[in-house]
Amino acid sequence: MILTGGLKSLLPHVLRRIIRCNRLSISNTSGMAEGYKQANVIILHKSLADDFEKFCHANDGPLPLLHRSKPGDWKCPSLSSDSDIRTDCLQYRIYQHGACTGSLKSLKDYSEQLKDMVTFYLGCSFSFEKAVQNAGVPVRNVEQKCNVSMYKTGVPCYSVSAFCCNLVVTTRPIPESKLEAAVLATSELKEAHGAPVHIGHPGLLGIQDLSKPDFGDPVHLHPGDVPVFWACGVTGVEAVINCRAPLAFTHSPGCMFVTDLKNDSVTVRSSGQVPQVYCISQDPLHYSVVSAEAVQKIKTLETLIGIDPGDRGIIHLLRQDELLKACLAISHAQSVLITTGFPTHFTYEPPEENDGPPGALAIAAILQALEKEVAIVTDQRAMNLNKKIIGEAVQLGILKRPVPLLSYQRESADSALMFLCENGNPGRPRFDHLIAIERAGMAADGNYYNARKVNIKHLVDPIDELFLTAQTIPGITTTGVGDGGNELGMGKVKDAVKKHIKHGDVIACDVEADFTIVAGVSNWGGYAIACALYILSTCEIHDRYLRKAVGFPQLSKKMVWLEALPSVTKEEKLLKTLVRHGVRSGKTASLEMEVDGLPFYNTHSLMIEKLQ
Repeated sequence: MILTGGLKSLLPHVLRRIIRCNRLSISNTSGMAEGYKQANVIILHKSLADDFEKFCHANDGPLPLLHRSKPGDWKCPSLSSDSDIRTDCLQYRIYQHGACTGSLKSLKDYSEQLKDMVTFYLGCSFSFEKAVQNAGVPVRNVEQKCNVSMYKTGVPCYSVSAFCCNLVVTTRPIPESKLEAAVLATSELKEAHGAPVHIGHPGLLGIQDLSKPDFGDPVHLHPGDVPVFWACGVTGVEAVINCRAPLAFTHSPGCMFVTDLKNDSVTVRSSGQVPQVYCISQDPLHYSVVSAEAVQKIKTLETLIGIDPGDRGIIHLLRQDELLKACLAISHAQSVLITTGFPTHFTYEPPEENDGPPGALAIAAILQALEKEVAIVTDQRAMNLNKKIIGEAVQLGILKRPVPLLSYQRESADSALMFLCENGNPGRPRFDHLIAIERAGMAADGNYYNARKVNIKHLVDPIDELFLTAQTIPGITTTGVGDGGNELGMGKVKDAVKKHIKHGDVIACDVEADFTIVAGVSNWGGYAIACALYILSTCEIHDRYLRKAVGFPQLSKKMVWLEALPSVTKEEKLLKTLVRHGVRSGKTASLEMEVDGLPFYNTHSLMIEKLQ
């Protein structure tokens, strides 16, 4: 037997010859023939070959197709010299009608059957391990001299005919400080699965226990390591099992076909297409990936909305990248709850101001276009008003359909938990993300104040409790949008509010959100969220990460998303609708109804033009 000592530096054709002679004491090919591409192997009857090829193209993250053979062709000159697919993998598996019926060292005994079968060679993550190491990132499974860990997930692949299955992934523990380097090192290696499809808690993929992989070996995480998941070619094996072919062969997981191709064919990319990594949740731990170009566009939006037209000191409340991280979190959410409503005109009926509802509806419109579930929660006393506004927004074409309207009252100690989760079970939240925009926020003394330090608690339902309870529920993230520091979610910047905002020591909201978006006018923050979600949805790097590299890019829906964005015409119609229902401007005191000589509603329109 030949031991593993010098296998890393062996040329592929030498390694294949040794494998062919059955003279190796290794159980997998991780780290072998460093710098050369390795391949997963799927062998099917020729009648299934066309559909399987379509399945590969539809799920090219886990199944990057390197080569498809002709029926009965055991050699593969485009990938390797003097190879024989019947003998050149460490170990094979045989499947009959979907069941694995054994493991084999050679397929030569099946040569007659193989004459009517087609071999698919699919890219493998072992191919990128040397590139990752060259980037200064440790590869734990290589360090620990074991196979990589592979897991079945709950993520469905795009089905083609009889081929359907869930995604299989590999995981490699990566130090947090090296996450971006690992993504950069693999993102252009498309034939080796490319960039990761998930970074963070395995439960978000439906993986219950990292210590119990479905294939391969458990790999030990070092302190500070983050689980990083790449699409895996064993996905093809799962598809073979589910199609229940009478006879099929595959490599055994980890026992790859080693090619003669060097893994150095990296496409030159523009600086704007460089992927960047951001943490969007600590519980559960979750990172997102986005292009540098998209990041810069969203940073520009954040700068635009940070203008302080009333010179109220909000520049001191601004927090960098909060818009970006909030929208990354929202883009991963499936169900979003929005709240708005600031009854600043406490002596009028209705007491609401017109800052908040337009921004909330702009967010709701883009969420509908992105096919996410969205609902609005507001004060019980304002339900009829909001129902009318939502109905007219549908008629005006601002919304595709009515948004469910909810109210919240505290009836018991667990009312907020029951509202947010099915049957009050924290493991089954109804919403992934909560957004408050220009919503009166509770101060440290338990009261609610407008900018003039008037207590308006009697007009405000305790929706803050939903945000406070969300802090205790894994999987729910929150965003607060405000322009003065007394809005729900601004607790994150309350010290700055107390120091720099008039009456801040009294009016500052004490309730934090995970992300705090500060704008000159809160509606601007809503418009910016809508625009940022559009930018993220049209970012190819982020789109691939969202869909876990299975299925097809969603860019065909770009026009639908574009039509959902706020526009000057939509905004002017909506503001006129608010006026008809008696809703007044809330910024008259500080803006005196004009900004730079323009009426207040035109200031909204001007900002929309800038954002676009």
